[in-house]
Amino acid sequence: MAVAYPFSAIAGQEEMKLALTIAAVDPSVGGVLIFGDRGTGKSTAVRGLASLLPKMQAVEGCRYGCAPDRDTELCEPGCPKMQAGGGAVPTHETEVPVVDLPLGASEDRVVGALDLERALSHGEKHFEPGLLARAHRGFLYIDEVNLLEDHLVDVLLDVAASGENVVEREGLSVRHPARFVLVGSGNPEEGELRPQLLDRFGLSLEVETPTDLDTRIEVVRRRDAFDRDKQGFNKVWQDADDRLRQTILEAKQRLPETQVPDAALRRASEICIQLGTDGLRGELTLMRAARAAAAIDGDPEVTDTHLKRVARMALRHRLRRDPLDEAGSTTRVERVLSEIFDAEGEAGTARSGEAA
Repeated sequence: MAVAYPFSAIAGQEEMKLALTIAAVDPSVGGVLIFGDRGTGKSTAVRGLASLLPKMQAVEGCRYGCAPDRDTELCEPGCPKMQAGGGAVPTHETEVPVVDLPLGASEDRVVGALDLERALSHGEKHFEPGLLARAHRGFLYIDEVNLLEDHLVDVLLDVAASGENVVEREGLSVRHPARFVLVGSGNPEEGELRPQLLDRFGLSLEVETPTDLDTRIEVVRRRDAFDRDKQGFNKVWQDADDRLRQTILEAKQRLPETQVPDAALRRASEICIQLGTDGLRGELTLMRAARAAAAIDGDPEVTDTHLKRVARMALRHRLRRDPLDEAGSTTRVERVLSEIFDAEGEAGTARSGEAA
């Protein structure tokens, strides 16, 4: 197994690291899309996150890694939890899966298919799970996601919307759980992403090549040290990765208790209305991402600070094209944030002056 570059050792790219950490804390945020220049650490960050994730509990003997307290209705009849009829089942600790979906993968490889070897040798119809089954309760990573074939995009849209994979082919009728965090990366110069798939990503990032001299030097220095001695480099960063892993674990535990006050919901809706985002998915994602950010910070409730930190990544890909406004989507989000929060600050200053 290839040695992954430590997540904590990635220099710069703070927004990308925050977005991936948020997705690890709260998968309901809906996935992460990372677009940017080549060689900016997109794939490195995703693979580094895989080795950072805390382990999870899964049902012993289940092919899909079911959680002990979930997925009962969706799992196959052979799952020990289904056979237990709601009783206690043995569990084991396992790694959170991070599965690569290659661009050239066939549909059978992705969704699963008939096990031909078993069918020919034993005359039995047996389902061989695909990549979607392996990614259940984990992450499904697609590099160059904007080049993914349309028929695979359609499959991902169906599964992402329902949380289950349904296979009806070759005399098979199989339904199994397939809930995962979709992570995609790509270079926008090589083509755009289909709007239907773009909308399925909760967070979107625009990663650029660092222009700060010290940051560039540090990136090159660390990468060279890793390539020369991978094991030694990882030992140096082990403590930092352990601290971040503990932060993620504690944030997941705090998340159910982290409050989103009405004032924060009102502010989130105000931002989305001024930006003109379609539907209500923008507010939902903004609220969930801000709540995860608050849990990471150890704060009991969401504040304006958390909303401002995550608004760009939650909303930049949800804006309609405006032919009269040549500014990029990130600039438009920043402009609205400035208008709303600066206006609030000026109003507060005015009230203070009147009281004095």
